[in-house]
Amino acid sequence: MTRFDIEAFIDRTRIGSTQGVALLVCILICFIDGFDIFMIGKIAPAIAQDFGTTAKAMTPVFVYQQIGLAVGAFTMSPLADRFGRRFMLIFSCLVFGTITLVSAHAASLQQLAIMRGVAGVFMAAGLPMAMALISELTPIRRRSMLVAVALAGFSTGSAASGIVAAWLLDAYGWQSGFWIGGGVPLLCVPLLVLFVPESLKFRAERNPSDVGIARTVRRLDPAATLNGDELFVLGTGDTKGRKAKLTDIFSEGRLAMTTLIWAACTLSMTNTALLSAWLPSFFQEMAGIPIQQFAVTAMIGYLGGVGGTLVIGWMMDRMRPALLLSGFYVVLAACLNMLAWVPFHSAGFLPLVIAWSFFQTGGQAGLNTLITQVYPPRMRSTALGWAGGAGRIGGVVAPIAGGFALAQHFSLQLTLALAAALPLGVALLMFLLAAVRADRRDGTAQPVTA
Repeated sequence: MTRFDIEAFIDRTRIGSTQGVALLVCILICFIDGFDIFMIGKIAPAIAQDFGTTAKAMTPVFVYQQIGLAVGAFTMSPLADRFGRRFMLIFSCLVFGTITLVSAHAASLQQLAIMRGVAGVFMAAGLPMAMALISELTPIRRRSMLVAVALAGFSTGSAASGIVAAWLLDAYGWQSGFWIGGGVPLLCVPLLVLFVPESLKFRAERNPSDVGIARTVRRLDPAATLNGDELFVLGTGDTKGRKAKLTDIFSEGRLAMTTLIWAACTLSMTNTALLSAWLPSFFQEMAGIPIQQFAVTAMIGYLGGVGGTLVIGWMMDRMRPALLLSGFYVVLAACLNMLAWVPFHSAGFLPLVIAWSFFQTGGQAGLNTLITQVYPPRMRSTALGWAGGAGRIGGVVAPIAGGFALAQHFSLQLTLALAAALPLGVALLMFLLAAVRADRRDGTAQPVTA
């Protein structure tokens, strides 16, 4: 039988309409991930007021949401390495969108918290699955950049959530955020069903004799030469199917690398969860800034995250990724600390918010992109999802810590100084990762430089 190298085929294929629609869907999924995570924090005081309680009472909503996201990251992501990225994305978007729309009619904060937790289970792996899918459909020469473009949807979603707090809140209530949060993933379902194929690399690793792969190959390149007796492989890979195992991300010398990446994601996503949940409340309670005013500034500032995501995607194709990320997180820590000291109404505050968002969102996007580079396709969704799951565990603690800071009447300066320790920890871990990868290169050839 004829060996057909899927890796080489994807790398020489021009980016066409199929990859374009897949990229659009991935952008929308990343959009809703960013929108959903930041939206609740920006409108938390309004939700609490509507239910006749204080902002601190929103803590269970944040905690349940993070628990759901952690559970989903550990359970749904491996399923994408078993049943396919496309199938699991369709299922996840359908369930998450439906539950989110229903959440707009919650009768109590307890009901809302439970529904946020359940919805989180189904959307937690949305971004990892989208990253795996787009990275496996695009040529290597454009891969990091297209992954960055998709991840820019996360920053766009973050900025869009500010629209709810700034302009829709007074006219349509906090429910408007849930209408957007539920409608966008439901829009992704028909796009996935009709226009987006399953990852060829995933299918080839599972079953090199899959006759359906030939149809997708011709869809991506009608001029492709096929004889009908192909075995579809990745590079010089095995012609026997190889199913993913949960232990793959720790095997073949990956233990140290995976441990460092998990720790970095935990600290990074803990920082993101803390600030997405409580930053508007911190400024309102500790500095007297109304959430509507802060929302407008944050909405503009989060556009810096789009720039950070695109810039780091471009830079990661040209520099050692782990060292680059280490630098990003050092600057992020400095920006976060300075937010408490620069007056809100001064000319320097908005540029500082843009810079903070640039390095925070760009740094997390860089971590996700790094994972798509250093793990092979058969375990890529699991690697992305479980790294995110480790981060979500830290996210469970973050809302509690934010509520504690408010209850203890911490100053804004003390609160943000403590938060800045998290990105400094990520910077150290990325520096160690660069050293670990350098040691591995001394002994064995590595396809990717960290």
